[in-house]
Amino acid sequence: MNYLAHIYLSGDDPLITIGNFIADGIKGKSYNKYPKDIQIGILLHRHIDSYTDAHKTVRLSTKRLHEKYGHYSGIIVDILYDHFLAKNWKNYSDIPLSVFVESFYDSLEAHFDILPSRIQKMMPFMLADNWLLSYASINGISKILDGMNRRTKNRSGMNKAVIELETFYNEFESEFTLFFDELRAFSKEKLKELTSKS
Repeated sequence: MNYLAHIYLSGDDPLITIGNFIADGIKGKSYNKYPKDIQIGILLHRHIDSYTDAHKTVRLSTKRLHEKYGHYSGIIVDILYDHFLAKNWKNYSDIPLSVFVESFYDSLEAHFDILPSRIQKMMPFMLADNWLLSYASINGISKILDGMNRRTKNRSGMNKAVIELETFYNEFESEFTLFFDELRAFSKEKLKELTSKS
């Protein structure tokens, strides 16, 4: 899953949410240097990723992209799924997406000193273009995919994946909806388990 889903699945604790958000850049056991709640968020992120990668519904989505995008298919599906979460946000939260996102940005700024330098450098771009809110539109997703493609020095061709999104929009949306209900239940249980161990 991509940023918005990881943030959403973290529950109400700001530090767990930050841990989940920064986890991709934290390798091996280096998470141990962080405060306990951030550690929980990092571990939750890893469980979510493992569950997602192995899920048969997600594999239906990635299979549709595999021939054209190869091993980038999973990254593309993560981004497309964040689109459907943002677009259908009212089905998953009583808090408006704009309020939820603003609250998360405030939390990032409040905890800036403990963020990895990679995230600190990324934040101005994230806030200026309001990435998380932009996921709700196809145009916003297009910009995110363009940025991701540039990061791969244009090797991935990910910027073209908007074509597949528009062509197979209903299929991707129904796969996301089916999968996300199961992921929410999984994440809730896993978060409870990780919190009870701490």
